[in-house]
Amino acid sequence: MEENQPTPSFPPFSELPLDPSGPPGNAWGRFGDSDRIGMLNLLTPSVVTAAAQEIKTGIRVSLDWPLNKPKYPSYGRPGIKHEILNRQRGPSLRVVNDDFLSFNTQSSTQWDGFRHLRYYNNTTHDDVASSGALGIDAWAESGGIVGRGLLLDYASWAVEKSIKLNPFSATQIPLSQLQELIQERQITFRPGDILFIRVGFTAAYDALTEEGQVALSERPTANFSGVESSEATLRFLWDNQFAAVAGDAPSFERSPPVGPHADDRFVLHEWLLAGWGMPIGEMFDLERLSETCRKLGRNSFFVSSMPLKVPGGVASPLNAVAIF
Repeated sequence: MEENQPTPSFPPFSELPLDPSGPPGNAWGRFGDSDRIGMLNLLTPSVVTAAAQEIKTGIRVSLDWPLNKPKYPSYGRPGIKHEILNRQRGPSLRVVNDDFLSFNTQSSTQWDGFRHLRYYNNTTHDDVASSGALGIDAWAESGGIVGRGLLLDYASWAVEKSIKLNPFSATQIPLSQLQELIQERQITFRPGDILFIRVGFTAAYDALTEEGQVALSERPTANFSGVESSEATLRFLWDNQFAAVAGDAPSFERSPPVGPHADDRFVLHEWLLAGWGMPIGEMFDLERLSETCRKLGRNSFFVSSMPLKVPGGVASPLNAVAIF
């Protein structure tokens, strides 16, 4: 977008879909027919400049979970392979090492890109197969995911309310509870904010034995707690005009997202990625972020995330930091 262009106005939820030929609720064409970055268009210079006012202490918190976690991924995905390559030649005393990484970009801490599910802005499978269309490199080229982050620390709030948590079950976090949390902690949003929701998955996973980690990955279905998939949740996300959403669980919404337990009209991955062009982050490490927010009495912070600049990439590790 042009440097001095204000945050774009947006149509009400009731006017979706914008393109009747596309999937339910889509916003195709909102940022132009050739747009490749979707809701990241909301991260205008003025929005980022305002977000920079969150930096008051200089405290920095990494949001990346290590790429070797989970050691045994779910969804049939492989874990990372890391090899140290010694390149010493001849009698020299110098030791020279390289390393080689082989990993599925969606096995660990990640941003889901627009090639992951269906295709944003009427991009076809042929487009994806024959070109770099909608590659995650477009996010890096546009400056990454940089703006004001807001944490909804549901895991801590649930403990306060004596609500039982089980991140390894296909239970949904009701929107009504998130809204209660927002009201109690007096959290307000601005267009272009980046929303983080902590459900306690990474902490629960780290507490498992290795045998427990193996058993988790071998379950017949990948059952994980996540945000409620409903029209009301979609309306909440749209009305607040988040640039991106992320959580610490393997799936931002309850997993599996489809089945007899879910309304398949409102699968968040489909609406957000394919319909709106809204990045979805998963398996973020939000533990230190939660601790820092509690210590400082804050829910907001500056966040910077630069996805890997892989032409035609489907997903990417985060390279993310929160700055207070």
